Amino acid sequence: MKTKLSFSAYSAIGVMLFALFFGAGNLIFPAQLGQNAGTNVWSAVIGFLITGVGLPFIGILAMGFSGSSNLQELAGRIHPVYAVVFTSLLYLTIGPFFATPRTGTVAYDIGIAPFVGEGSAQLGLLIFTLVFFGVTMWLSLNPSKIVDRVGKILSPALIILLFVLLITVIVKPMGSIEAPQEVYTSGAFVKGFLEGYNTMDALASLVFGIIVINAIRAMGVTSKREVLSATVRAGTVAIALLAIIYVGIAYLGATSTERFGIFETGGLVLNSAASYYFGSFGTIMLSVIITLACLTTSIGLITACGEYFHTLLPKVSYKKFVVFFSVFSFVIANFGLSNIIMYSIPVLMFLYPLAITLMLLTFLSPLFNHSRVVYVAATVVALMISTIDGLKTFCDSFGIAYFNWMELIVSFYEQILPLYSQGLGWLLPVLVVILITGTIVRVQRLTAAEAQ
Repeated sequence: MKTKLSFSAYSAIGVMLFALFFGAGNLIFPAQLGQNAGTNVWSAVIGFLITGVGLPFIGILAMGFSGSSNLQELAGRIHPVYAVVFTSLLYLTIGPFFATPRTGTVAYDIGIAPFVGEGSAQLGLLIFTLVFFGVTMWLSLNPSKIVDRVGKILSPALIILLFVLLITVIVKPMGSIEAPQEVYTSGAFVKGFLEGYNTMDALASLVFGIIVINAIRAMGVTSKREVLSATVRAGTVAIALLAIIYVGIAYLGATSTERFGIFETGGLVLNSAASYYFGSFGTIMLSVIITLACLTTSIGLITACGEYFHTLLPKVSYKKFVVFFSVFSFVIANFGLSNIIMYSIPVLMFLYPLAITLMLLTFLSPLFNHSRVVYVAATVVALMISTIDGLKTFCDSFGIAYFNWMELIVSFYEQILPLYSQGLGWLLPVLVVILITGTIVRVQRLTAAEAQ
């Protein structure tokens, strides 16, 4: 039995965690943020780092701190039915609904789109995603060490390639940083904060946390305190790599607008930068590595979803789930990257407050003796606000008028909830409810103990 891991051991786990996190969204969103934020890029990046790096780190620690064997068990502290619904929706969001199709569209945008004419773009996407998700399905149906081996080679290769590109950008910027786009002229920090939701890493951290903890235990560490300590160290390695790459890509995006103008998606920003600095060789290298990286991420997500839903519905085989999720992801991918992002935002505005509330409750749980009352009260408050936030964001994104009943609630929330217009109206009410209900529970326990 080990009590502590060596530096090389937790560094290896940290790089593994980085590889789990580093998917399609980690490339495109900071590039897009940099382009749109312009001269306000640094305040936007700070907001982005809080949700894109800070929250995933907290999510990993929450799983280690809780001692739960999986997310469903942790969410079961609220209610068993809620646990199944919340966990299922989270898996579907980081799986076939949004994140998995996004791996295919980002790989296409960066790797293939530059070589395909605009008139053939839709056909090119169809053919590419058919092959991409066909390979995903095949390798997910036949899990083998090849995926792990490719992943171990790809992660360092991708990190090295990105660092070379980012250092080149710093040494020789493509152009000066332009004025921000309208949405970033004021409130760039909050806009960056909400943009970080799009990486979906905070949601994924509640799933990946168990993988990290199991890897640490497999190395012989059994003490809960030491497992948590090793998780902190491994998580620090992963988030440090993520943070450096996010800042660099955002800067790359900010310096690209003078030369290239504003692109529709961040994938095209990276491709243009690689072409600008390294010519066709750089473009091809970036395309191959990112396509393979997206493929390994896609396989990981399909496999995780297949395994979870098979445990939930054991009568349906793992293989049937893999086939269904692969085909579903292929269909969604053909709506295009912009549409996938647009449809995902309302769901993320609904899910993120619930996920963050669960993280907060996990850390504060010992203070109120893990009382279910506190878990339920805080989650109900978060749910009441995040449901309206999700609907409001959906209506705003697609230019749909609010429903009459919804207008009244939105108006009420805007008047009484601090930070509501910034998308954080749920935060203070949740903290107040945890404080009030937690205090009541503690007082009741103390009174009962004195009475005995």
